[in-house]
Amino acid sequence: MRNNIVSLGADELKYEIREIVAVAKEFEKLGRTIIWENIGDPVQKGEKIPSWIKDLVIEAAKEDSTYAYSPTRGLDATREFLANLANDNGNVRITKEDIIFFNGLGDAISKIYGQLKREFRVIGPSPAYSTHSSAEASHAGAEYLSYSLDPQNLWYPDLNDLRMKVKYNPAISGILVINPDNPTGAVYPKEILQDIVAIAQEYDLFVVCDEIYINLTFNGKKAVPLAKVIGDVCGISMKGISKELPWPGSRCGWIEVYNAKNDPVFTKYVKSILDNKMLEVCSTTLPQKVIPGILGDSRYPKHISDRNKAYEQRANIAYDLLKDIGGIVVNRTNGAFYMTVMFEEGVLNDRQTLPVKEAPIREYVDRLTRGVALDKRFVYYLLASTGICVVPLTGFNCGLKGFRATLLESDEQRFSDIYRALRDKIIEYLKSA
Repeated sequence: MRNNIVSLGADELKYEIREIVAVAKEFEKLGRTIIWENIGDPVQKGEKIPSWIKDLVIEAAKEDSTYAYSPTRGLDATREFLANLANDNGNVRITKEDIIFFNGLGDAISKIYGQLKREFRVIGPSPAYSTHSSAEASHAGAEYLSYSLDPQNLWYPDLNDLRMKVKYNPAISGILVINPDNPTGAVYPKEILQDIVAIAQEYDLFVVCDEIYINLTFNGKKAVPLAKVIGDVCGISMKGISKELPWPGSRCGWIEVYNAKNDPVFTKYVKSILDNKMLEVCSTTLPQKVIPGILGDSRYPKHISDRNKAYEQRANIAYDLLKDIGGIVVNRTNGAFYMTVMFEEGVLNDRQTLPVKEAPIREYVDRLTRGVALDKRFVYYLLASTGICVVPLTGFNCGLKGFRATLLESDEQRFSDIYRALRDKIIEYLKSA
């Protein structure tokens, strides 16, 4: 090319959750049946959408207006409904004008980071959901800037680490929180969220809170919405229906902006996000149209409660199977639908393997694992030996070694079998060299 047309941040765009699929597909070609535990799609893993939800979607699809553009911010009636919902559950007041719809939170994430000045940063958790970390790093053309989540303390944020990094890096202008957390399944206490907001207030930052899993909590835990603790600090909550309904294929999410007018710079920043969205005209109309009918239906609370009971049962089965294995750290999942397993420092090496009977698969995995991160090496041998596809923890912008698996397998016996296999293979792998 005449010029180097590649974006400065192109090398930061990584999404291990999907990238592992390409590797698994190669094993599949060689005859290994794959058990997909890499991606958070409840429907793909067998969850059934209630018929009453389908009926509401069908009725909306019969209306001609469903096929029209929606306003750039989103449908007025839906935003009014969501603003009232937020006001019922929080201590900050918003109107429909504080809500903007996007084609999934991936779209929102791209615009939230993309509209920042390149030299200013949003610090986020590590491990981190890859879409956030990649989008923020790509915007900056630099490595992801993070604070630590502590596996020895239920994966809660290390607030001292966060405070020190904010204090000594004046480029930091915002703090990202994911609650409930992906990939760890942690649900943060109110006090931690209040402390994060206090840091933001002290250093004149804004807070972004990804709350896509806000109602998916169990084991006696409840996620505290950002709206309850934000006070007069500028903030953005990110929400959607992909995980909660679940309807991941809808690609429907929205942001709620808190205290937009408390700072003129933040006001202009939010306007730039809206203006950028305006270039796309709008987000998809159909899923927006059915949100009030579904979320406001008297059957909806039981629908969520039933799902949470299922996740609680699976989370506890998985935890009980893995908790006593030497050489790993595992915490009970209390929200979202993932479990993260961390290998203790020094227990992994580049000589460890798992037995693979089929010669072509064994030869392929031996080639594939040369020089890779040690947790990725485990993940590849797990794939080769069992077909179980999980995501290496280093794929979540994290220096710790481990992996993330889902709690989505809806067949109870099959779920238990998968986690028994994980238990057995972790033990076998660690003993292999």
